[in-house]
Amino acid sequence: QADLVASGGGSVQAGGSLRLSCIVSIAPHRGGCMGWFRQTPGKVREGVATIDVQTRVRFYSDSVKGRFTISHDNWKNTLYLQMNSLKPEDTATYYCAEDTYSCSAVRTEYTYESRGTQVTVSP
Repeated sequence: QADLVASGGGSVQAGGSLRLSCIVSIAPHRGGCMGWFRQTPGKVREGVATIDVQTRVRFYSDSVKGRFTISHDNWKNTLYLQMNSLKPEDTATYYCAEDTYSCSAVRTEYTYESRGTQVTVSP
């Protein structure tokens, strides 16, 4: 059982940056996948980014590609999401997540998920 704690959300103006962090209680499965997804009230989940634990290959949704960067620090067991050039449409609750099988794209469903951290981007 992995516990994930996401933090780093906040309120910024459009064009600003935020870095989300996710502390994972145990090291991720070697063949697993870690990622971020987001959700706004009344809307479905949107996969944002994933990183394959073994290959380190990263995947991004088209809506964030070129602006967001996902990374994982093995020593700190921490997953990050650097968000630059933020837009009002990035406003959502962001969740970090982990699974025990490999990534091949962004995901919206995982075995282990954190509580959310709110990101609000004003025009």
